[in-house]
Amino acid sequence: MDLDLMELDDALTRIRSGPQGPTVGAFFDFDGTIVHGFSGVPFFRHFVRAGRLTAREVAATMMSGIRGGKTEADFARFIDLALAGWRGYTEAELDAIGSRLFEKRIAGHLYPEAWQLIRAHERAGHTLAIASSATRFQIEPTARAIGIQRVLCTQLEVEDGVLTGRVTDRPMWRSGKAMAVKDYAAESGLDLASSYAYSNGGEDVGFLALVGTPTAVNPDRVLSGAAAENNWPILRFKPRGNTGPIRAARTVGFFAGFAGGVAAAAAGGVKTRDHIRTRDKILANTGDYPLKLAGIDVSISGAHNAVEPRPAVFIFNHQSELDMFVLAKVLRGGFTGISKKEVATNPVFGPLFRYMGATFIDRQNTEKAKAALLPVVETLKGGLSIVISPEGTRSLTPTLGPFKKGAFHIAIQAGVPLIPIVIRNAGEMLWRNGTALRSGTVDVAVLDPIDVTGWDPDDLNENVDTVRQLFVDTLANWPAK
Repeated sequence: MDLDLMELDDALTRIRSGPQGPTVGAFFDFDGTIVHGFSGVPFFRHFVRAGRLTAREVAATMMSGIRGGKTEADFARFIDLALAGWRGYTEAELDAIGSRLFEKRIAGHLYPEAWQLIRAHERAGHTLAIASSATRFQIEPTARAIGIQRVLCTQLEVEDGVLTGRVTDRPMWRSGKAMAVKDYAAESGLDLASSYAYSNGGEDVGFLALVGTPTAVNPDRVLSGAAAENNWPILRFKPRGNTGPIRAARTVGFFAGFAGGVAAAAAGGVKTRDHIRTRDKILANTGDYPLKLAGIDVSISGAHNAVEPRPAVFIFNHQSELDMFVLAKVLRGGFTGISKKEVATNPVFGPLFRYMGATFIDRQNTEKAKAALLPVVETLKGGLSIVISPEGTRSLTPTLGPFKKGAFHIAIQAGVPLIPIVIRNAGEMLWRNGTALRSGTVDVAVLDPIDVTGWDPDDLNENVDTVRQLFVDTLANWPAK
């Protein structure tokens, strides 16, 4: 069987060079296509722990899932079993459960490749939709986070505001999904012949056949056969994977490298009594030792912008705890940071951050945060650069959050340039709520300095939006090294 494997860059180029505009649809299956694995599993575990399923229902659901379903009747029986634990919940309760499970687990299984495809379709002006047999409670938190407005999914029956554990109509599976997509396209004026669809399962052959540009993503045996028969391209996405002995060893090595690097620099500082040199050596070691021992490389574009001009306000997009180590690798020294006040009480990072001259702010109190930032202007005027994330917190997905204005005010008052540092892939190496590291390469683009001395305070919102768009554009069209 000859498989027409496609590289992600080729798929992105195909979108950019293909038909543009809102009459073109981009339909994504959910489980196995946008996220790795089956999003129903965290829900199932939740209901088991909550005692909402009997031992008999648990066993029956597991057996049905193991056997799989070849017909729509098989799938209907499986979903009836799977939804047994949903009985008696209100929609608001399930919305809350779905949001919590997204933050704790599902967001960590988002395929970065799927995110890039979605962004490419968005930039082409296409109408984005998720089409899945899953429920809205499984899908909608992810859809909101990655910017997809339309969700076509299996609808659940509600009586007196409470779920019955049954579906309202036929599940969105096989012909049910194909019919729903066809109806939605007709209602929305979409040209299916110019549209795109992505899925991983053999049950979606009819769904994929609806559009002019179908793509099989990590296809199962049935879909692989259909893709070969119909000359459909195949994309392979890489899951973050589960914690295993290798990843555990890398994580141990990472923290050992961090501790060793700090200790080595501190020991040298005791001998020389040169605080500034010791601080810069700690930063350099923090960027070198831990990443090397974890098997993480850093590829830098625009490295000269990290060297000069200095001092500057370096702003970066924040998705991972790994970011601080990546920034240390890129900038080497001559800077300090701004961090949330909670870090000050951390037994490891608190003392270190204080030694490095970091400023701690209370993100919950705007007035206190502003007051804490006032000395930062003097820090910059004294020659030390500042690193700050305008998002204010780590994001759950690669989607860029809104920018706060603190960093921009600081640069204006100190009369120093802003230098954007765009980080790609750090969240893949260490997700926000993850505990184990993956090896790989983190891409960093240090963009050209931005002179803010002529900025009019009345235009600050517009200028902040322009800078944020630089991050969006860079993540969408990564520069050559």
